[in-house]
Amino acid sequence: MTPGGDDWIIGRDHELALLTRLVEGLTAGEPGTLVLSGGPGAGKSVLLDAAARIARRAGTRVLRCRGSEGESGLPFAGLHQLLRPVLDLADGLPPRQRAALLAVFGLDDGAEPAPDPLLTSLGALTLLSDAAGRGPLLLVVDDAHWLDLGTLDVLAFVARRLEGEPVALLLAARDTAVPAQFGREMGQLTIEPLEPAAAGQLLDRQPEPPVGRARSRVLEEAAGVPLALVELARAVGRDPAAAQGGALPLTDRLEAIFAADLPELPAATRKLLLLAAAAESAELPVILSAAGGTTSPDDWLPAERAGLVRIGDEQIRFRHPLIRSAVYQAATYAERHAAHRALADVLVGDPDRRAWHHAAAVSGVDEDAAQELEHSAERAQRRGGYAAAATALQRAARLTPEPETRAQRLVRAATMAMYAGHPRWVGEIATEVATLTDDPAVLAVASLRAGWALAVTTQFAGSLGFLLPVAESVVEADPVLALDALSTATTPAYNSGAPEHRERILRTAERVPPQEDEAARLWILAGCDPLRHRARALEMLRGTVWIEPRSGPDSAPGSDRVLSRLVVGGAAAWVLDETAEAVRLLEGALDHLRRSPTAGANATVAQALALALYESGAWTACRAALDEAYRTAAEAGLENVAAGSPVLGATLLALRGETEAARAAVQRAVHGLDLSGCRSLQVRTHYALGAAALAEGDHAAAYDRFRAVYTQDPEPAPLHYHASDYYLADLAAAAVRTGRADDARQVLDAACRRLAQGELSARLDALVHRARALLAEPDDAERHFTAALADPEGDQWPFERAQVRLDYAEWLRRRRRAVEARPLLTAALDCFEQLGAGPWTERARAELRAAGVTPGAPPSASAQALAELTPQQLQIARLAGAGLTNREIGERIFLSPRTVGFHLYRIFPKLGITSRAQLRDALPDSSP
Repeated sequence: MTPGGDDWIIGRDHELALLTRLVEGLTAGEPGTLVLSGGPGAGKSVLLDAAARIARRAGTRVLRCRGSEGESGLPFAGLHQLLRPVLDLADGLPPRQRAALLAVFGLDDGAEPAPDPLLTSLGALTLLSDAAGRGPLLLVVDDAHWLDLGTLDVLAFVARRLEGEPVALLLAARDTAVPAQFGREMGQLTIEPLEPAAAGQLLDRQPEPPVGRARSRVLEEAAGVPLALVELARAVGRDPAAAQGGALPLTDRLEAIFAADLPELPAATRKLLLLAAAAESAELPVILSAAGGTTSPDDWLPAERAGLVRIGDEQIRFRHPLIRSAVYQAATYAERHAAHRALADVLVGDPDRRAWHHAAAVSGVDEDAAQELEHSAERAQRRGGYAAAATALQRAARLTPEPETRAQRLVRAATMAMYAGHPRWVGEIATEVATLTDDPAVLAVASLRAGWALAVTTQFAGSLGFLLPVAESVVEADPVLALDALSTATTPAYNSGAPEHRERILRTAERVPPQEDEAARLWILAGCDPLRHRARALEMLRGTVWIEPRSGPDSAPGSDRVLSRLVVGGAAAWVLDETAEAVRLLEGALDHLRRSPTAGANATVAQALALALYESGAWTACRAALDEAYRTAAEAGLENVAAGSPVLGATLLALRGETEAARAAVQRAVHGLDLSGCRSLQVRTHYALGAAALAEGDHAAAYDRFRAVYTQDPEPAPLHYHASDYYLADLAAAAVRTGRADDARQVLDAACRRLAQGELSARLDALVHRARALLAEPDDAERHFTAALADPEGDQWPFERAQVRLDYAEWLRRRRRAVEARPLLTAALDCFEQLGAGPWTERARAELRAAGVTPGAPPSASAQALAELTPQQLQIARLAGAGLTNREIGERIFLSPRTVGFHLYRIFPKLGITSRAQLRDALPDSSP
């Protein structure tokens, strides 16, 4: 049993084997992320140390950082710990990444503007990739629950992009506080209490193992927690009564055991320990300076001999966080405040830490301390530490004596939290403002922030509860703000599908006079009622130049105004079934965002683009956009996109015949969500599952799903005013195969009466005709089939048009008109094959054979090879084929150059090529 080895770790063979595989996987090109969770004292840190030893023995470099409760408000404190040993490689980073990364560490204060969080994360990823070029890396992160939010966001970004990198991430956190950034998609390992036999072995290996009744009590009280076994055994050695049970939780009992050592220590040692506990972990000179002339380095010796602290490299660290907590809690309120005051006095060269200690030394409110924190927030903001800035401003508000100033600081905190990509936090901060001020301007900004925050989750009604009162209150005083608020409200109103919200938005918008820029009104009209307002919205859409903005100060490429107008125009075009225009505008918006990335906006626009690409038949490009949307949404906390993107991805899986995978994807995406308040997602979920049933030939299950997008009484009505009607034809197709045509006719008739109140798009008109044809009497069906195919605009939606051709051809063949059916079937088959819609391809082939035609050969080997590429691989192949370098590709799609090269290494054999020069010929379209 040697503390320097792993043989002294009892009962953790399974965990050690997993850690060994994680390290060995690095040399085998199998990187990964593993999150260790468990209660205090479970042995997480011991296992991290063991993993570090295993890695070093294997020749793997280890980079470490540890969260600290006292430094959780300091921007990127943990990231600086982790990357400090390899920062010398920063000179080799692309300029924008280098500037962003160095700026957050205060090493490039001249950086203007503040670095973007995505560029900071990408810089960290590229730096680690470059460091891994010299040998595999293991990143070891302890006490992650106390890391600053900026560090956690960067680590989550890196963890999702380690494929192809000889880098693994091992992270430990308390089981009740695993950071949200490391959710269930990451590898998880729960450190459970030891089995009874292992607990007994560990107890027997203690210097003074208890015996008899004391041993039984220790085993019972410790409940398999390793730290409890060790410390209770130690306590029993001093006082046999220590093993007696009590009402306190185990963690509190351990703190009490550690605190029991303190009275025996000299007063000078206790003073040093309290200063170290207040400072969390600090340099030895700082602690001694804060203690004044009453202590010396020798006063640390009793604490070291008692095993409370470890001192090395001029640093003091507590042996376990519970010891620090015990020391801090054992002190009186006055002693703790005095310790923080002393630390603030000596940290004159570190204004951020000084500000936090000054705040901790305050009783009640203190404007001076609040101003120090506000200045710290400004410094954090300049360095791109938006989460740290929000934390500092929120604390500053607590210390602010004047309510109006407190409200203003909270509004700024909400803004910083919004930039940091933490919407729920934004909502919590903004909600508090209403209790502090009656200032309309401050309340309006706070409500806009809260409305935005809830809009990107799934709490759409709450979002509208903030946004609509703001819009209504400023219609006359600030019509531009009113229109912006209404435009922002239109998105959650669309997602919720509830009619009362949309009607209220439209009524309020009518009160807003015409503005110079009417883009916001376009989205309001299209998003709230695309049927009745189609003509007016189309006139606005077609009468505005979207890509070439108006001249003026806001027209520069990348400006917020240009981006906003591209997004609004693209979203409106999608809702209005101007699909090609939607793709053009949203691709333009995403291009702007990639040059100046913002995680939340990237996710929202990428998902909107994916929807338009899906409908236009660009399914492979759609999958790539969905991948981008999901990754950035997960990192920015956008619940609606993080759920919606996988649901659309599941639809593609179902249409390609991967039905089990589709159902599993839907289940994961909507797990824990209340879909009743998110009707748009509810409808798309029904369709994904209905498509899976259709692909399997289970028409009864498919009908139930498609029927669920309409209500029952008093007459069928759409569950969602826009999304539901696009599945009328699928409803009819399933109905005629299950003997439920009468019910389907009731739905269709009710829909047609409602749709007659507005103007139909060419797409919706074709879908209604297809549904009527399928449900019509035999003599009346053909005119609806021909009407569904009459408008050439229908070619914009190839899958839907191919379905009409297939249905019409089946109808013709059954009437012995096989010659007329054949060209329709051939066209449908070509489309299904190009899309990869396997079940529909087989159905079309079977119909062709029944019509007396032997179908052509299955898709070529090259087409099959393309189908085997993942969306990300196809995106990389296209960019490489267009001549971009690995570094340029990585910056564009937020991957490291090494990961790009890893993907190309796997792409070449799939396409049967050996070099980048052959990519352009191997791909049907090499344009990025």
